[in-house]
Amino acid sequence: MPTPSKRPDAVSPWIGRFSLLHGFRASAMLIALLMMPTFGLAQTLSPPLSGRAIDAPGDDGTAIQINLTVRQEEFNNPDIQYVIQWSEDPRGPFTSVDATEVGRSRNTIRLTVSDAVRGQDYWVRAATSNEAGEESAFIDLTPGGPVRAVRQWFDTGRTWLLIITLVVCGSVVLFVQLARMGMPLKVRKIAGLDAIEEAVGRATEMGRSCIYIPGIQDMNNMQTIAGLTILSRVAEQAAAYDCALETPTSRSLVMTAARETMESAYLSAGRPDAYNEDSVYYVTDEQFAFVSYLTGKMVREKPAACFYLGAFYAESLILAETGNAIGAIQVAGTGEPAQLPFFVAACDYTLIGEELFAASAYLSRQPDQLGSLKGQDVGKMIAGVLVIAGVCLVSVNAIVANPVLTAASDYLQNVILHSGG
Repeated sequence: MPTPSKRPDAVSPWIGRFSLLHGFRASAMLIALLMMPTFGLAQTLSPPLSGRAIDAPGDDGTAIQINLTVRQEEFNNPDIQYVIQWSEDPRGPFTSVDATEVGRSRNTIRLTVSDAVRGQDYWVRAATSNEAGEESAFIDLTPGGPVRAVRQWFDTGRTWLLIITLVVCGSVVLFVQLARMGMPLKVRKIAGLDAIEEAVGRATEMGRSCIYIPGIQDMNNMQTIAGLTILSRVAEQAAAYDCALETPTSRSLVMTAARETMESAYLSAGRPDAYNEDSVYYVTDEQFAFVSYLTGKMVREKPAACFYLGAFYAESLILAETGNAIGAIQVAGTGEPAQLPFFVAACDYTLIGEELFAASAYLSRQPDQLGSLKGQDVGKMIAGVLVIAGVCLVSVNAIVANPVLTAASDYLQNVILHSGG
């Protein structure tokens, strides 16, 4: 018996319900898809309200200042950062640059970009970013045209350098005037300079010569000039004691200057006839060829006194050890810190650093030179006070974490000390 077919009117209600259910689901999915961008926009970072890029005031023409106006909740949020980009063309490409915050006031944040090329036009834009690295849309900071960094008449970042310079220069002028008026200025005793007479006297008693080496650099080096200043005193003592003094040099110009120095010294000692021009001579510009000649001469002739005063490098230990081996009394001095330990270990007297440059004022006792020396001491005192103050501020602040100490140490490091460079 055949199976009766279903009636169309019985199936149609189920088809209608199925279509209605799928239509409801499709509508819900469509609404959800339409709402998803809205939810995403609600979570997107907002860019700064407004901003402007201008030439940084009071600088050397290499900085651009960024003024950003932001929302109150962003102004107080330490997690919010700002991305600054610039380009030399308004169409790009834009590149990110480092910006340093220099101040905050009334929802305005001031940033400085210090890598600008003087006289170059820049188009600048800014965006907001967070710790997750998300960025907002960029806003244009140069709507009226490009910004250009221009050198100002006065760099306010170097104000403290100007103040310290005026204090040091004023101290030099003051002490020079006091010295000219007859006020005695005390200078610390330098044993190496006081030992010159002893060394030359010992060579005279032994009937042997002295050798003086004014370094291995040319006359454009301040250490060489300081060495020739001390040569004048050594030559004067040698002339007074009738002691032979030889001065080998590694530069022809130094040889000429040393000859003039020794001739003047012998004339001052009243013994111009005792001066021998051939006692000052040129050897070679080659560093170790010069040192080989000196060490050979020292071993053969065995001078009783050796003076090494000037610019020395790797040859310092070779010379000092050779002089020590022959039993000579040795006086050394250099401004090269790396060579001082060798001189200290092998020589009898060593002028350390600035003692070499103070020798002229120490030996001559001229008012102008003494006043200049004392004025420079004021600058050293200022530097020492700043260093000690900085160390104390940073150390105490690391313990107590006081905002006032933090601000003071930052000002000392980033404003006062930074003004010099």
